[in-house]
Amino acid sequence: MIIADAAASRHKRVFVIESVSKTNRISVRLAGGALALNAGLAALLLQGCARFKPEPLSPEKNAERLEERSLTNASLRYFIETNSKHEFARWPVESWDFEALTFAAFYYHPSLAVARAQWETARGGEKTAAQRPNPVLSVTPAYNATLLTPSPWLTTASIDVPLETAGKRKYRRAQAAHLSEAARLNIASVAWTVRSALRANLIDYSVAEQRLEAIKRIVSLEQQVVKLLTGQIEVGSLSSAEAVTFRIALLRSKLDLTDAERLLSDARTRVAEALGVPLRSLDGVRLNFELKLNQQEAQQLTSAEARRAALLSRADILGALAEYAAAQSALQLEIARQYPDIHISPGYEYDQGSSKWSLGATLELPILSRNQGPIAEATAKRRESAAKFNALQTKVMTDVDRAVELYRITAQNLDALRALGAEQSKRQQMIEQQLKAGAVEPLELVNARVEMATTELAQLDGQLRLQQALGALEDALQRPLDSMRAVLEPVEKNRP
Repeated sequence: MIIADAAASRHKRVFVIESVSKTNRISVRLAGGALALNAGLAALLLQGCARFKPEPLSPEKNAERLEERSLTNASLRYFIETNSKHEFARWPVESWDFEALTFAAFYYHPSLAVARAQWETARGGEKTAAQRPNPVLSVTPAYNATLLTPSPWLTTASIDVPLETAGKRKYRRAQAAHLSEAARLNIASVAWTVRSALRANLIDYSVAEQRLEAIKRIVSLEQQVVKLLTGQIEVGSLSSAEAVTFRIALLRSKLDLTDAERLLSDARTRVAEALGVPLRSLDGVRLNFELKLNQQEAQQLTSAEARRAALLSRADILGALAEYAAAQSALQLEIARQYPDIHISPGYEYDQGSSKWSLGATLELPILSRNQGPIAEATAKRRESAAKFNALQTKVMTDVDRAVELYRITAQNLDALRALGAEQSKRQQMIEQQLKAGAVEPLELVNARVEMATTELAQLDGQLRLQQALGALEDALQRPLDSMRAVLEPVEKNRP
């Protein structure tokens, strides 16, 4: 290189660096081109990258959205009509049956949203497992300041191309797919939990409503008894002491009435909780749950076929099978990791005017470790998954057997209560005939009606226990579930 004085002054001196070698000019361009190539590739890759979009979570706005939930939402109507057999002639409706309320719970309940989000996370894991490792480009320009001929520049470029061996990617994808399926089936299990809670609370509400009316009738009849006894005391045909028992019974019935009102209010609150809506959204809404029993449906639920189907096809059973399959794939992956991956590294080097090409290969030598530890862990995990599946299937079998026996016992108990009610009804009719004939006093007929109302209250409790037993049987069998699509898809996809 020649350094020439191009201009001079008292204050500064400007120098011009001039290349005297054509080779040097080429090498400078090569080094600059390598840097430009690096920068260009980086810019190109960055253009296809995902960008972060902030989604701040506001407690105030979220609370407002929760408060706005109602059973008059037009999107809710679309969701129910799309996923069920319901077609509403008018909207909003005043009376809601169990099926429609179930789909409303599927629409609103937060636990299903959590389960769907977990499935989305698992599906993201499938994409992660399917990814192939990226090649790595390395460019290293250098400058030799002590040797300027023929060129001071050195440039090295290499690409590391990883090659996975032994089917690792296949096993990784299979594991992720099984875990995703387990997360999908978990949505159905959560849906059953939501349905079960709603059913139990609706039963409590319906029984509390009917119990309140029954106790009101008992209070009214006992008031008539006390009034008749008071008349007898006034005419001197009965002492005050003989009426004390009936007055105490009336006071107890009034206390029962207050307690029944509290239970009804509490049951209504729990229904709103099971739906995932604020309590005020139930204002003016009639909750219609029939306590009548479909004998044909009950026979199907107690059949041996239903028991076997539960042991084979419940959502949690299938989910446990998917988790076991994921454990199998994880073991296969760890066994495949015994075999090292290969890294192919083609490279180019510009060494002070000389162009050099190379082709390298890197292979980890499995001498000190052949992945025995992870293989042992994956084997134990597979045994653990199998044990969990066996425990779950045993629990399902026990739950179904217990639910069937409980249902049969409660059904027999309700039949006995109904037989008692039929006998008391006959006795009441006989007393009414005797009263018309003047053979008995009105007080005896009122007492018979109190006994009849008390028996009806006991029958109501028997119906409650029978419905609870039927609900436990449905939960043990996980039948019926009318629409999986309704619980699998996010509610945003079910809006008009």
